[in-house]
Amino acid sequence: MNKYNLYSHKYNYYLLLVVLFFLTSCVSNKKIAYFQDIQTVNQAQLENATKFTEPIIQPDDILSINVFTLNPQSGAIVNQAASNTVLGGGATTAVASQQVSGFLVDRNGDVELSLIGKVKVAGLTTFQARELIREKAAVVYKEPNVQLRFANFKVSVLGEVNTPSAYTLPNEKVSILDALSLAGDLTIYGRRENVLIIRDNNGKKEFARLDLNSSNLFNSPYYYLRQNDVVYVEPNKRKVSASNSAQIQTVGVIASVVSVIVLAISSFK
Repeated sequence: MNKYNLYSHKYNYYLLLVVLFFLTSCVSNKKIAYFQDIQTVNQAQLENATKFTEPIIQPDDILSINVFTLNPQSGAIVNQAASNTVLGGGATTAVASQQVSGFLVDRNGDVELSLIGKVKVAGLTTFQARELIREKAAVVYKEPNVQLRFANFKVSVLGEVNTPSAYTLPNEKVSILDALSLAGDLTIYGRRENVLIIRDNNGKKEFARLDLNSSNLFNSPYYYLRQNDVVYVEPNKRKVSASNSAQIQTVGVIASVVSVIVLAISSFK
């Protein structure tokens, strides 16, 4: 092989690498834009979208409970007990190890409140639990007002998002879009048509796939998330190709070194 043919061979090899790089870098817009069929959706279809239902309190949940009375000092007995409950938790932006104040729902589904006693709240919504505690507090306090919410309403967002983490949220009405917004949206490598939801329902795992490219997302019973849901965004073929491209580049460098060695040896013959 003469020098001209050797250089020509190397040139063609590098040209092939460049072509492969651009081919694997192209991503169809059809796989990026959300709700592409939204223009074809009529109002009747939107009215059939999934309605939000309040989440149910479960054992191991942490509840923020505050009792307000005509005498602030009497209600402070209950509220102070909550501040002394130290448990793990997170932040609304990204989870660091922080303390969450509240009342732990025990394995029997009860919370124990000072002067009021044990109250079974598992299986209830926060509204129902609030009314139940208010009724029991009325036996001890005059005209009590009760505020109750989840202190550890947490969802985890993993995979191809810009800020994967677990997020503790201040409210219960959280959609898949809210969770992805907190995580900084999907990266260019995320599979928008196959987002996985993992849910723990009474000790059993449930799995669902959501297509962010379709307006059918709004009709899914998994559109609104529950506490401790996990959202996983899979990498698309471009991410896999990018990994393969790195390997191809490594092979190209090795081939170049070998070519130089072959050329050097040929020049001494």
